[in-house]
Amino acid sequence: MGMTKYRLLNNEELATFEDEFVKYLVVNGISADDWKNMLEEDAENAQKIVDLFSDVVFEKVMRQTKFLVIKRKAYIQSIQCNSDKMVMAALSTKDSTIDLTNFDFSSITDFSAFEVHKAEKPYSKQREQEMFDLTEIGYSISNGELFKALILATVD
Repeated sequence: MGMTKYRLLNNEELATFEDEFVKYLVVNGISADDWKNMLEEDAENAQKIVDLFSDVVFEKVMRQTKFLVIKRKAYIQSIQCNSDKMVMAALSTKDSTIDLTNFDFSSITDFSAFEVHKAEKPYSKQREQEMFDLTEIGYSISNGELFKALILATVD
């Protein structure tokens, strides 16, 4: 098991970052031939390089991320990830006929079937680590549109 701060990129993710990985190897003085040899002859060292590269990628992605979202049938939540704290806005419903996973919020005129929630909290860990932990339990990166719609819904 490596010493990654986040987690290892899986093969599909690594393939997505192939160009960046090649540049990463070059910056670290490892040629394509050296890398091939390392994979065959020094798997442990090759693994350490993949560990470090995975951390670089996740750190960069999390640093650039401003919003996270999770959607469930009866509950959706969006989080704005500021530098010092997270601001959460959520909408829930007890109406089992409503599915919030693919819901058009602009169509809501009557909020009586919904509960709107808003909260803030400082990070309990480093910002990027805490955000990454949320992505590992089902949150995904978002563009902030849902957060803005939910925040507007919290305004009386």
